[in-house]
Amino acid sequence: MLDWDLAALYGVTTGNLNKAVKRNLERFPEDFMFQLMPQEETNLIFQSGRSSPKHGGRRKPVSGFTEQGVAMLSSVLRSKRAIQVNVAIMRAFVRLRETLSLHKELAHKLAELERKIEGHDENIRSLFAALRQLMTPPETPRKEIGFHMKEDAVPYRIKRKTTRQ
Repeated sequence: MLDWDLAALYGVTTGNLNKAVKRNLERFPEDFMFQLMPQEETNLIFQSGRSSPKHGGRRKPVSGFTEQGVAMLSSVLRSKRAIQVNVAIMRAFVRLRETLSLHKELAHKLAELERKIEGHDENIRSLFAALRQLMTPPETPRKEIGFHMKEDAVPYRIKRKTTRQ
């Protein structure tokens, strides 16, 4: 989350939030808080309609806070509002994590189902091909034209009459 969003949630000015962070820098290592790059700030100016430093806008770099940095802010900003906001934000992060894990599980199941269906499609296609093959009538062999002797037939012998007298 960005520093100005957190300041609005905690009910303080962005300057006061950043002063409190600066007084307690050892509580905000790189994985808790980071400074946006100039290109990222330029994109923010374009997207959120924030005025540029040339026209009286923000003069210091924008700070971004991770989930752990947001949790650490409640110890830096000691007020009832800070505690309530921190609890609400932590609950939101937990719900977000649950939602992401649900989507990952759903995506995994969908991919598994697609793999199964692909296998079924191939099996169904081969089944239909086999059915079509069985449905086609067999080709009847053509009778050959001409005289053919059977191989196991005995040749015909003509008997001659012999005269004996």
